[in-house]
Amino acid sequence: MSPSKLSPAASIALAIGAAGAATLAWGVLVERTRWTLRRVEVPVLPTGSKPIKVLHLSDLHMAPWQREKQAWVRSLAELEPDLVVDTGDNLGHERGIEGIRAAFEPFRGVPGVFVNGSNDYFGPVLKNPFLYFSGPSGHVPRSARLDIDELHAYFAELGWQDLDNTATSLDLNGTHFEFFGVDDPHKGYDRLDLIASAIDDLRAEDPLGDESWPDAASAAAARPTVTVGVAHAPYQRVLNSFVNHGAQLMLAGHTHGGQVCVPGFGALVTNCDIPREQVKGLSVWRHGLRSAFLNVSAGLGTSIFAPVRFACPPEATLITLVPSS
Repeated sequence: MSPSKLSPAASIALAIGAAGAATLAWGVLVERTRWTLRRVEVPVLPTGSKPIKVLHLSDLHMAPWQREKQAWVRSLAELEPDLVVDTGDNLGHERGIEGIRAAFEPFRGVPGVFVNGSNDYFGPVLKNPFLYFSGPSGHVPRSARLDIDELHAYFAELGWQDLDNTATSLDLNGTHFEFFGVDDPHKGYDRLDLIASAIDDLRAEDPLGDESWPDAASAAAARPTVTVGVAHAPYQRVLNSFVNHGAQLMLAGHTHGGQVCVPGFGALVTNCDIPREQVKGLSVWRHGLRSAFLNVSAGLGTSIFAPVRFACPPEATLITLVPSS
């Protein structure tokens, strides 16, 4: 039957089918690899401080054959970041570490911190995408275990510090930073109860390196410090706890920015309990009388079983920290 002889209903159905096929083709063949660098400024540094460039990477879901993604990530070293923050889900295949090594090698010697995502522990499996509309995804028993120990060993080679349920400090361009983080909240591996003691232990180890300070709290108060909280999945319980513990900036990933979005509406799902309007990008998270800047990365990858993005290109973020006044 020629198109001119189709009924109105059949013509509409044909048009919808064609539009759907075109959308899928765009999402799979074009947008999924339309790597994007998002740039933002965050005013958290003490007055008079030098700007600091932070490269936020997340959700690479790396497979060894993804050469184009590896090359694009390598090219980000040309930005000369002062710090790399990796918010997890680096692995997307049992041999994903091969691609991670290829992508991250130019960052050897650049200070970095990282936390785990669920896909650093477990490999991808085929899932029904419509289940995400019923709530955050759960564990799939048939998921293969990935070699997270090898991933951690490589990050240690790069000089990056593990923030999973602990804290650490760094001095960058003359500014002192305290970082704390949690293991993957999506799997319930976060230990928020350990943050306060981890911060106390950190300050006790290095009270400015000056024995004249009577205690760690006095030392911390005397030295302007920027406090950063890091997690893979931005669940509200985690963000609220981070704000309560003094975070001025919080970094997370996990959401893929919704991965498939509707232009003019945004993400359809978040895969956690963060409000939909904060599913990606820079915003302010408020809890009680306190607040902190929050950057949620839409990430650089997808599961190899769901290789599609729409109205949500893969991204890394260059965050330039500047003085608050």
